[in-house]
Amino acid sequence: MSEKWKQRILLFFPFAILAAGMILISTFFLYTYRQIAFEHTSALCEIILKSSPEAEPQLLEALKDYHSLTEQELRGNDYLEKYGYRADDFCNGFPPDTVFFPILFFLATACAFAAEILLSRIKIHKRIADLTAYLEQVNIGSHGTLVQTQEDEYSHLQDEIYKTVTTLYQTRETAVAAKNNFAENLANIAHQLKTPITAAFLSLQLMEKEIPVAYTEQVKWQLKRLNRLEESLLMLSKIDAGTLPLKREKVDLYTALNLAADNLNDLLRENHISVDIPENGCIEFSGDLEWTMEALINLIKNCMEHSKPGGVVHCDYSGNPLYVEIRVWDDGAGFDTEDLPHLFDRFYRGQRAVGDGIGIGLALARSIFELQNGTITASNLQNGGACFEIRIYSH
Repeated sequence: MSEKWKQRILLFFPFAILAAGMILISTFFLYTYRQIAFEHTSALCEIILKSSPEAEPQLLEALKDYHSLTEQELRGNDYLEKYGYRADDFCNGFPPDTVFFPILFFLATACAFAAEILLSRIKIHKRIADLTAYLEQVNIGSHGTLVQTQEDEYSHLQDEIYKTVTTLYQTRETAVAAKNNFAENLANIAHQLKTPITAAFLSLQLMEKEIPVAYTEQVKWQLKRLNRLEESLLMLSKIDAGTLPLKREKVDLYTALNLAADNLNDLLRENHISVDIPENGCIEFSGDLEWTMEALINLIKNCMEHSKPGGVVHCDYSGNPLYVEIRVWDDGAGFDTEDLPHLFDRFYRGQRAVGDGIGIGLALARSIFELQNGTITASNLQNGGACFEIRIYSH
């Protein structure tokens, strides 16, 4: 017998009990009514005959006449009312089993309905729990098959979930493969660029020694820019491929911010910009000091480039049980509204971009923080200035 038929039988089982009980109760009440009517009539005849034995022929004749009466002729007969009798004066000793049986039947029917509902809910909860556990396994990366040999109302849903999960896995594998190919191609391009750049540097050095030319400085500047681009492409390829070597150690935020500012001392001095880093105590997170410092250098440098001479780049940090927070902001004009959605896009340079950057500093900073279970957002302060907010979560 299939599971669907079992479920149908289980569903109609209480109704079958109800129908059978109604038939039994009707039969029982009909039998009880006839038995009571016979007993009361028999008792009445016995009393009459004991009082007047000679009236036996008349009594038997009256009983025959009574049996010949139809239900319509009997209904509404109130002949005894003229002697002061009413319907509630008769059958006072109604048998208690006539009430007990309906109560018993009601309890049996209620139990059957309750059992059916309970079994159905248990089955539904089990199926939902199985589907939920399957999706939880999928979410943690453990892809498997949800086996259900019997058909039920959730079988179609289960099939659709499995098809969806399979499609998502295929899509993810395709996306991962495309990402790996992109990272590999990016790394290949970066490596291929390195050889001609190095050769061009050597040739330029020879030219400067033998035939000094006024344009060599400009060529050198462009070659340095190409060299930075090559290094950035190589770094981005490692991030995309997931091969960027990140350590997991205690990183003190105050130390990381000061090291980042120290690496920019020459540029800060040249642009007459200072960096304010308050000492808020020892607040640490689990991450990589070198790469965190690299990301902070890019943020401080961005704020420095958009500050006026004599300005200040402000840094602050705090922590709670859920995450540590770093804020870096300046006193400049802030970001253009059109730039805000694209600030962390690779190779994007804003409308107020300055310097010879190639537009990957902020994208690199975001990738570094995300690899350390962090987030970064950019916004404009109410009183002016651009602000970066980083949160690195503990779990």
